[in-house]
Amino acid sequence: MGKEEELRLFREDLERLEEATSDRYLEDPPTTRDRLNRDHEVREFVNHAHAQTERLLSLYKDESGARAREMQDLTTGDTFDSFYKEISQIIEHHRRYPNEPVEDLERAYKRRPLGEGEYPTVDRLFSGEEGSGRFFDLVARHDQYLNLAPVKNSKRITYLQYLDSFDFFLPPQCPIKRSDKMTEEYFQYLGELVQYLESFMRRIRPLEDIEKVLTSFDKDFEEAWAKDEVPGWEDESSAANGGDTVMGEGDGIWCADCQKSFKSEGLYEGHLKGKKHKKAVVEKSQRTTNGHTNGSGAADTGKHRLKERAVAYREYRIRKLVSAMQTERNDTRVNVERRQGMTEKERMKELAALTAESAGYEEQDEESDSGGEDDDDKIYNPLKLPLAWDGKPIPFWLYKLHGLGVEFPCEICGNFVYMGRRAFEKHFNEQRHIYGLRCLGINNTTMFKEITSIEEATKLWEKMEDDKKREKRKVENVVEMEDGSGNVMPEKVYNDLLKSGLLE
Repeated sequence: MGKEEELRLFREDLERLEEATSDRYLEDPPTTRDRLNRDHEVREFVNHAHAQTERLLSLYKDESGARAREMQDLTTGDTFDSFYKEISQIIEHHRRYPNEPVEDLERAYKRRPLGEGEYPTVDRLFSGEEGSGRFFDLVARHDQYLNLAPVKNSKRITYLQYLDSFDFFLPPQCPIKRSDKMTEEYFQYLGELVQYLESFMRRIRPLEDIEKVLTSFDKDFEEAWAKDEVPGWEDESSAANGGDTVMGEGDGIWCADCQKSFKSEGLYEGHLKGKKHKKAVVEKSQRTTNGHTNGSGAADTGKHRLKERAVAYREYRIRKLVSAMQTERNDTRVNVERRQGMTEKERMKELAALTAESAGYEEQDEESDSGGEDDDDKIYNPLKLPLAWDGKPIPFWLYKLHGLGVEFPCEICGNFVYMGRRAFEKHFNEQRHIYGLRCLGINNTTMFKEITSIEEATKLWEKMEDDKKREKRKVENVVEMEDGSGNVMPEKVYNDLLKSGLLE
């Protein structure tokens, strides 16, 4: 095949790819599965178009000079001689390869009929738990998390609880301390979790530039790390060089010499006058006078800080990835909670229904077009009952059992009415209710369950704020005493121990 014929073939292929892409976008798929499959098909078309464009550009560059020689033969030589020469090459090629299939570009990018492998891309990319890209599948990560050494000694959490807290790395939600995060098994757990989340994002968003998103995450982390603003990973060495520093929220003042934190300034000032603090200061000054020890200590600190940076980087990326896929996370929790309330028989029926749905679209369309059995398939629902997983109304006794006919209005949600006790209880953790509380200036939403009145919520929040201020003043007014060993205690306890002769 001549170079000009290759150029014509590539240009034709690019035009057909462009036409196929526009045809896909003119469609309006009814389900998430259809839309995702369409996006993956478009992504394949785009990748193929990029590859064909690169080949086309290489032909235009003509580094070997073959196209220039061919053009010269066509313009200066005998035109018919070149034509018959190319014809003989084509005949010789087909004589050698008589059974070689011919690529039909007209049918290569056309939509295949329903029922003939309609969802090959989606079925190949996602597992059954992921529901064609709608839900996370973190069962393996949950088991890996439970096998971490620091977690084994704490309270075992369920899969639902793990879905709510797997991106929380600060106490009290996370039972793993900062010192325990430097283990190899925890670092491997974070790596596999990051790898899964990135892979899931690439699969559900095939048309987005995921690399650009991940690069922005890296840039944000670099800036936060340079400013020492990564939550939970503040530089302790800088705190030691600078003296006092405030750790996280509620941790108080940090004493770098004794490696202890104090909740109030009074406790910290009393600690500075104690013997233990003075002894720690002397020992630290003796260590710094030794140049070899100081140098090795700085090297160990730098190496330890690099390890912390690697762990902090993975935790930061997990938080960013989850925040970018918050919808899938919420849907996963709802789906897991729904399936836990189903029997094994109902799960098998649901799986069979999904299988039939993916394989029988063509038959359903033919039946709907023929109209032969439309009257038999009509759903009789005079009571307007909710539909079950099979598309049919649930039994009336089940409707009454769950109280789905009882209305629960919520003034905080804009007087929205929830049908049934279960939906009413779930809505306290949903975005609508949380947003309504934040509009009232309420940040702590965990203490406002079962409260639907704006007046009650406002009064409770004011009372909580007053109690917090009163407790703060009470703590600040407490007089602290320190014994000869450097133990800090309230004045009343100190006087009682002094009278009993228990102090040194």
